[in-house]
Amino acid sequence: MDFIKQLGLNDLNKGTSTGRVFLGSENSEIITSYSPVDGSKIGSVTVTTKEEYEQVITTAQKAFESWRKMPAPQRGEIVRQIGNALRENKDALGKLVSWEMGKIYQEGLGEVQEMIDICDFAVGLSRQLYGFTMHSERPSHRMYDQYHPLGITGIISAFNFPVAVWSWNTMLAAVCGNVMVWKPSEKTPLTSIACQNIISKVLKDNHIDEGVFCLINGDRTVGEWMTTDKRVPLISATGSTRMGKEVAAVVGQRLGKTILELGGNNAIIISDKADIEMAVRATVFGAVGTAGQRCTSTRRLIIHKDVFEAVKSRILDIYKMIRIGNPLDSDTLVGPLIDTDAVDNMQNALKKLKEEGGTVLYGGEVLSGKGYENGCYVMPAVCLAENHYEIVQHETFAPILYLMTYETLDEAIALHNGVVQGLSSAIFTLDLREAETFLSALGSDCGIANVNIGTSGAEIGGAFGGEKETGGGRESGSDAWKAYMRRQTNTINWGTELPLAQGIKFDV
Repeated sequence: MDFIKQLGLNDLNKGTSTGRVFLGSENSEIITSYSPVDGSKIGSVTVTTKEEYEQVITTAQKAFESWRKMPAPQRGEIVRQIGNALRENKDALGKLVSWEMGKIYQEGLGEVQEMIDICDFAVGLSRQLYGFTMHSERPSHRMYDQYHPLGITGIISAFNFPVAVWSWNTMLAAVCGNVMVWKPSEKTPLTSIACQNIISKVLKDNHIDEGVFCLINGDRTVGEWMTTDKRVPLISATGSTRMGKEVAAVVGQRLGKTILELGGNNAIIISDKADIEMAVRATVFGAVGTAGQRCTSTRRLIIHKDVFEAVKSRILDIYKMIRIGNPLDSDTLVGPLIDTDAVDNMQNALKKLKEEGGTVLYGGEVLSGKGYENGCYVMPAVCLAENHYEIVQHETFAPILYLMTYETLDEAIALHNGVVQGLSSAIFTLDLREAETFLSALGSDCGIANVNIGTSGAEIGGAFGGEKETGGGRESGSDAWKAYMRRQTNTINWGTELPLAQGIKFDV
């Protein structure tokens, strides 16, 4: 495949890697990446050993000494060039994301565009790392606060967005003066190496220490080396709530900092005052896009009883037309799940739903036959359910949409907030009062709340993240950059006296 060659991955079937600084090169243990599209082997990479991990951390520490001294706008210039390099490789990297992860090509391109967008955002940010000035109560004194880089930012990313979420962290942390060590999902290791190849050329062309952007590969053991390492003051981890709780406990034990982007159990409320067609289109995209493997996927649909039948009928009509298959085919809307374990989880969830009294209205089958031989393709499911069902309360990373009804807005909001996760949310209504109530303190308890758009498709400019068991972290836009820095308050006495605060007298 041409995109494999363009991204410098054509020798990976030999089990080799791209350099000692970034990942293991002499270890016999390997991770082999198989495409969920057809089960074919894409390539193999070596697993980072403990000795190599120590070399990576030492390399990153050394790089930090020079990187933090570079003025922030100059760091921004390096990120600008990385953005341009991503533009040049957008098509190839988008295809690799699609081939290794399984999302359709348009979504693969969209993920790379997110990387480009965050580079642009970070370039502007490099000239806006603002502090504040305050008036001192003491005469001839000046007070202000400022922000300094933390050091090494450890990034643990998930398979479903193998490059975009890493870039949200990396580009902001980079302009803030940090260096990065990235542990990608073992399910999508090749996209990480492709990104390293792109970045390494930019660093080399600018005579920048390669240790600014480091990569390690492996399973949770490799990740645990980083989470327990006091030399890594910040861990940004994306994944399940279970994983996040473990990371939070370990990093908190050493009083480190965390950014946690964990599970979502996202709902859309469809009012009787909604534009129904608009709401249905957003629901379908949110529920079946990336085969339901987004943290922002729409999993619950809370529909006013007066429009329930109309909404249900329209959704079922659309589901019956969804094209499932090879994600690189332009006609495909839904690709495969990441692996057969994900398929099993979906089947178990549907079984549990029926045991609790729910009904599968459409879909849910594992597809077989030509093009579906590897067992990773499923028919997205539409179900009738109650919010209190245990399986509904649980996030199943698969295309399952639960339908339920409500009568009053207060009831809808209670159903919406009645889960332990709190990532993304939406209401479809043309009623101003309903919309504003949903966005108020009386409404959605999620980190993201939308009106007349779905739960998926966040823009770079806004801070991304959620509340409750979603972890409370924020990445990407707004002032998320502050999480990658340490805050310092400064007071300067430019007078000839030494007055104390609060009027304290202490004469010696």
